[in-house]
Amino acid sequence: AKLISNFRKNNICSKNDCEKLLAYTNNSGPLFILGTVGSGFFLSNEIGYLLLITHILASITVGIIFRNYRSTNNRSVENTVTELSFNNFSAILSNSIFSSLKTCGMILGFIIFFALIINILLTSRVLHIFNFLPFSDWITGCLISSLEITNGLNFISSISCKNISLNLIFSAFFLGYGGLSVLLQVYSIISETDLSIKPYVVGKFLHGLIASFYTFVLISFLPFFHFTL
Repeated sequence: AKLISNFRKNNICSKNDCEKLLAYTNNSGPLFILGTVGSGFFLSNEIGYLLLITHILASITVGIIFRNYRSTNNRSVENTVTELSFNNFSAILSNSIFSSLKTCGMILGFIIFFALIINILLTSRVLHIFNFLPFSDWITGCLISSLEITNGLNFISSISCKNISLNLIFSAFFLGYGGLSVLLQVYSIISETDLSIKPYVVGKFLHGLIASFYTFVLISFLPFFHFTL
């Protein structure tokens, strides 16, 4: 999202192309999927690789779906390249460091904010209003994941289920969708440009649905992806 925002600010890509890129290139990283979700939450490297494979396939699929998004033959894009020299190297380096720290601080702030909200909801027992409903744990897990995926996926992975396939399908969806925290992070970054957040929201929702479908297919038809608790 930060790179695409810079592309637009420097007029390297058109508005339509940037929105198209944003719809499928802002995804969960391999380290998070393999380490945190796979090995950390599910205690399985195989599950981590399964979710990573379906995550990548879903991203590519969304990219194909968006390939003709607002296609136009009249694009006025001027490539601007800054020449690097010893005179401006220090300024470029300091600006890059400052920009990176600002972005990391913003991301950390959103994560802490939503983690606090989730903690309040759990400790105040507000979410216990769903206890009278069937599958109340799944409802709670989906609500938490819709806010912030790290805490949400941790909750979903801990739900007791006869077959872990359901845990994986829900996890695949929210890994693709990202949750409100990620959405607001992206929105805050692109707010300095003329880019619309709508293609991103649609793309991430499609990503989640497609990743869930691919996960279901792999679990159903490939025997080495059969997991049980």
